[in-house]
Amino acid sequence: MIKLLVGILKGAVIGGALGYGFYALGNATGFSNPWIIYGLIGAFVGLFVGKPIWSLIRDKNSTSWISILKSAFGFGIGCGLYALVNRVLDPELAIAGVANVFDWSPTLGGAIGAVYGGFVELDDAIGDDKSAQKPRSAQAAQATDSASKAKKK
Repeated sequence: MIKLLVGILKGAVIGGALGYGFYALGNATGFSNPWIIYGLIGAFVGLFVGKPIWSLIRDKNSTSWISILKSAFGFGIGCGLYALVNRVLDPELAIAGVANVFDWSPTLGGAIGAVYGGFVELDDAIGDDKSAQKPRSAQAAQATDSASKAKKK
């Protein structure tokens, strides 16, 4: 449960920050392609939430392709959630100077990041129970002890 909340929080922060960055970029240059914006939000959430790419690169027992696949899948999730909100549901909520919260990239980006971040963090937490697993050295010691007991008989 804690992992899910952490993933939602990390995803919302990443999505809101990138959404605000694209909002400022749109005001400065006129760039406004929401498909790319929300796709990149999903991609960045896939890279940095759950087991981030730098922890997978350092770990000799895992591969960095996991994070790259989460990022590629996140691009599609970001685009898909944008299509769902903007094209299918089309909700409208006006709050304090913002005509529609769901058309403003910082809030929608934060929401998309939160949804995908919670999913990724929960997915990475499954099977991550460290108390159930013995360290490799303990397993090796137990194997040698059982082998030596078998030889004595």
